[in-house]
Parts: sequence; C-alpha cells; structure tokens
Amino acid sequence: MAAQPDSAEAKPSCTVQELQEILTEPSQGMFMMPSRAFDEVWPKLYIGEGAFAENISALQRVGITHVLNTAQGKEYGHVNTNEEFYKDSGIKFKGIKATDNQHFELLPFWQETGEFIHSALSKEGTKVLVHCREGFSRSSSTVLAYLMMYHGMTAQEATRTVRAKREIGPNDGFKAQLCELNEQLLKEK
Repeated sequence: MAAQPDSAEAKPSCTVQELQEILTEPSQGMFMMPSRAFDEVWPKLYIGEGAFAENISALQRVGITHVLNTAQGKEYGHVNTNEEFYKDSGIKFKGIKATDNQHFELLPFWQETGEFIHSALSKEGTKVLVHCREGFSRSSSTVLAYLMMYHGMTAQEATRTVRAKREIGPNDGFKAQLCELNEQLLKEK
C-alpha cells in the first residue's frame, strides 16, 4: 500500500489563467490596447506610454513630478530617457532596463520600484507616471506589484483595480511573477 502524503498540495492563491480572465473579461475575452496616452489608475499614480513620458510640457500640464521608466534603453521597444532628460524640468526620474519578454525577470526590480513610487506618493503635491513603450505590460506589472506590496491587495484585486481604469496586458511571464509575489506576500502575513 502506497504511503499517503501528510497534507494535500496547497492550491495556488493565484494563476496566470485567472489573471488573464480578469484582464480580458471587460472586452469579452480579448486583450485591448490602451485607448489613451495615460490614465490615473490609483490616486496620484498614472500608467502611460513612452511618447507621453517624452513630452515634458504634457507631463507638467498633468502635474507629474516623478517618472518611472520600466523600459529604459535605446533598443527597439524601449524608451531612451534618463535623469539628464528631465534635469531642467524638476521631474524626479528612475529607470529600469526591462524587456517585454515572458522570460525577463521583472520581480527582482519590484522592491526598488515600489520604494520609489511609495516614497514619491507619500509627499504632498506629487504625481507619479509609470511607463514603458505602450503603457501595457512592463509598467502595469510594476504598478500591480506596488499595489500588492504597499496596499495589501492580492494579485487579483490589484489587477481588477488597475484594469477598471486602463487597458493593460502583462505578458504571461509577468503574470506568473505577480502570482509568485502573491504567494510570498501571503506567507508574510
């Protein structure tokens, strides 16, 4: 007679398929690209596209004081901005060189990006733009991770919150990393 395991394998708290369904439910199972250059997805927190991030006068009209570029670099699919680009505007900048590829490890950056967003939002009169090339995958994944880490949301809650304000579509690798973060945060509670 085979030995029975002491405990059944725990069901994951989050799956890629579940996040996929949350993301595509408003559009009857299809991904929709963002319809605007930027959207406020949480108070004082915006997700946007690279072209908006490169338009300093537009950023200033909206009141953006901090920019987090999750697609920094000169390669195709990236946005080539840095501290020097924003120097004369007074906008604070942080960049990470992430690739929108399901094999790219974005999770290791979420601690530092979360700290940047949280520190900025804790000050009066600030607004933060998190962007990538299209404001769809890298930037949205980073904002979802921030909401999970600093506002106690599950991956599902964060996804519903942001998706209600903007069309987003983290790639499957990023969705898997959000589920991994979800498990880590549940263990820490």
